[in-house]
Formats: sequence, structure tokens, C-alpha cells
Amino acid sequence: MESRFDAVIVGAGFGGIGAAIQLNRLGYERILIVDREDDLGGTWHVNRYPGLTVDVPSTTFSYWFEPNPNWSRMYAPGAELKTYAEHVADKYDVRQFMRFNTTVEGARWDSDAEVWRVALDDGETLTASFLVAATGFLCQPCMPEIAGLDTFEGRIIHTAKWDGDYSFHGRRTAVIGTGSTAVQVVPELAKEASELTVYQRTPIWVMPKFDFGFSPAVRRLFARVPLAQRILRWFTDTGMDLMMVLAMWKFRRFRALNVAAERVSQALRFLSIRDEELRRKLNPDYDFGCKRPTLSNSYYRTLAEPHVHLETAGIERVEGDGIVTRDGRKNLVDTLVLATGFDVWEANLPAIEVIGREGRNLGKWWRENGFQAYQGISVPYFPNFLTMASPFAWVGLSWFNTVEYQMRHMDRLLGELQRRNAQIFEVSEQANSRFFDRMTELLDDSVFHLGTCATSRSYWFSPSGQAPLFRPTSVRNAVEEQHRFPLSDYTFTRS
Repeated sequence: MESRFDAVIVGAGFGGIGAAIQLNRLGYERILIVDREDDLGGTWHVNRYPGLTVDVPSTTFSYWFEPNPNWSRMYAPGAELKTYAEHVADKYDVRQFMRFNTTVEGARWDSDAEVWRVALDDGETLTASFLVAATGFLCQPCMPEIAGLDTFEGRIIHTAKWDGDYSFHGRRTAVIGTGSTAVQVVPELAKEASELTVYQRTPIWVMPKFDFGFSPAVRRLFARVPLAQRILRWFTDTGMDLMMVLAMWKFRRFRALNVAAERVSQALRFLSIRDEELRRKLNPDYDFGCKRPTLSNSYYRTLAEPHVHLETAGIERVEGDGIVTRDGRKNLVDTLVLATGFDVWEANLPAIEVIGREGRNLGKWWRENGFQAYQGISVPYFPNFLTMASPFAWVGLSWFNTVEYQMRHMDRLLGELQRRNAQIFEVSEQANSRFFDRMTELLDDSVFHLGTCATSRSYWFSPSGQAPLFRPTSVRNAVEEQHRFPLSDYTFTRS
């Protein structure tokens, strides 16, 4: 079986929705968005654990071209992001392009026919002029490699595969992981579990969360006077971007800002926890910015509750009825919650096998030559291919910043393709190398290169110790470059 499309987009999250909107604006109508899940929303459809919220202000965590006046809070709960995704897909009429419960096995460029052949797991082959990988950075749950995990006789729940019908009431519960997900879910589980043990390998910097609700009157104001919400967004956008640039990319000159952030987190711990030894265990030994920090006003307080325990001795093995630590102690457990995040590097970059021109395998090439993508979206030897969750793509802390600058890149690139009446684009190796060298040089001033990050165990670092997920520039720079990158960096070919 074979079907022909202008473009196949892999992923129906906010990246895939944004790509479809942009392609449709350019006049492409034969678009197919495929997703392995049963509905749209990506991360915000899959993740449903209690306590799920955004950790970026809601005003910033949304498309600039589609403000949402209906956020209930400054930091909206996850269900509202799912509702927002549905609203955008319906308003811009891209739901019509979506096919769910569809898993892509791989894609290959057919140089003779000058099309992409996209193989599905049911045997169907899709043919497309353009291929867009919009799988996101956090789409493959990471299962921890712990001896005996498969022998556990109780219930195991990964936060990315939450069972909303399961009750934790009266359960002896263990949570493995202390990243941003655990910081959100632990306070909620503590409300039900009879005993809650949190297994920490690496402590996280936790900052106060300046959260507040938007009253119905404020929401009506945002709907009737969009400029009011735009003004608020200007403050949240500017604040987030400035913090990112100074604390992460200009660490050489503004290290004092990172130290100040650490002091704020330490003050929050001091005010929340009276036990000095517990505070010490929660104090990271790496610089602020090496690992994704998070926001919470309840995490530290929860760990101080009498029925909640922080375990830092490390896990030796899991047995049928509990967990044995490396110092030989055993904790009896009924329910095991895995807040172990996502496998960014091995299973996600790329999330599907992509074979380009002359048989180049994208994953293999990245691992042998360094993770790289021109402007964080295109790769040489991969014609008519755009990758949204790619090296040097993530700018700012809001995923929407990345999606929207990439939409601008698509607009200019494909607009030029149409102007030349061409059918194929491909970025040159020289342009890609220049961009790669510039991004690498910019990272020399960053906390990743100059900070104490060795013990952070951050998913921001690749297995080789590099940190190529982020574009180390301001959001404004990323946006402006999409309007002025040299079109000569691409070759345009007529079929």
C-alpha cells in the first residue's frame, strides 16, 4: 500500500501542529500528521500524572500568534495545555490532517523518485515530498536499569504512562527520581500514601514558584483586550529570555547570577525544612544551570513530613516486596512510581530511523560526527527534511519559542522554493559547518563548559559530554536570523 502527500509530519504535539499550520499557510493541502498515540497534544496528552503543570509562565508557554486568554493560573495545569492544543488544531483546521494510533518505523529518501518513503508498522508506505520530524525531545520514556525491577510483585507506574484509576490511598509507595516530574508528583502522592519514600540519585535546584490564579474578570479582560495579556507576556518573555541568556550562555561574565539563584533555593530549603541533615542531602553539588531547575513551593515541605522519607544511599536492587539500598537496608513497598524521565539521546535523536541521500543514516551520522543541524532544523544530505527536535534547536525555556522560530524558517525556505519553481531543497555542508562552529564557540562562555556540571547527570548533556540541545542565543536572535539567513546556504533543485 502506498499513499502520496505533500508532507508527512511525525508527531501531533505542538511542534507538529505548528508545522502543519505553516505548511498550510504556504498552500500545501495534502498534509498528513501521524502519531502513535490516540489523540493530539504530544507530551500534554501522554503525561497525566497528578500535580502536572507547566514550569514556564503560561503566557510565555503558548504560541505568540494564538494567545490563550483562558489560562486559569500563571502556571497552568497540564490539562489546560491539552485543551489549548485541541483549540489550536480546530481553529487552524489541522485536525483534518491527523492520523492516530500510527507508528512510523522509519523513512528513506528515494533519490530516483525524489520523494520520502515513510514506512509504517502496519506495512503501509507513505510517499511525501517533504518529511518533518516533530517528535519532541521528551517522547520516549526512560526505564531505569535497576537489578530485579522485573521481579517486583507490586504495581509499577511510570509517570509518562499514568493510571488515573489506581488509588495510592494507604499504600507504601516509592518514587524513583527527583527531577522536575518528581518535584510535581511527590507532594500529590504524599496526600494519599501511608508511607512515601523518595529515592534520590541527584538533587535538583528548586526555586520558589510565584504562581497565582487569573480570576474570571481577568480572563474576560484578556479576551476582550488582547493587548493586556500581550503586556503581561512581554514581561514573562523578557524575564525568561534574560535569565536564560545571562545564567546559562553568559556564565563567564554573570556567574554571580547563578550563585544568587542558588542562594534563593537554599533559602527556600531553610524555610521549608528544619532538619539540617535533610537540607544537606537536598543541596546540589553542581552549578545552577547545569541541570534543568524547577519551581515548587511544596516539594521541600513535603519531604519534611513525618511519613515521607528521602533515601540517598542508592538502590542496590529491587525485590518482590521492596527495594534494597546499597548499604543493605530494605524498604517494603506496595507501589513503585518511576519518575525517571525520558531517553533523549539513545531513543529520541532521532526518534525514528531516517536515511537520507547516499544512504546516510541520521542517527549514526550524528553519533559519529557530533549532533548538529543548521539553524536547528535542517541537515546536509537530507533533502526536503526538517527536524524540529534537533541539535541546537531549543531556544529559551519555552518549547513554543523553538516551534515558532522554526515556523519562520519554513516560511522563508519554502517560500523561496516556490518562488524558484523548484521542488527540492538541501542545506549545504559548508553552511551547516559554519553554524555548528558558531554554536560550539558560543557554548564556550556557557555554564555547560565553565560551570561545575560533572555530577549533574543532566539530560542536557549527550553521552559524550557535549551539550548540543540548546541554541545558545537569545530568543530574539533566533527569530531575527530566520528572516536573514543566506538563502545561498541552501541548494534549490527542480525535479
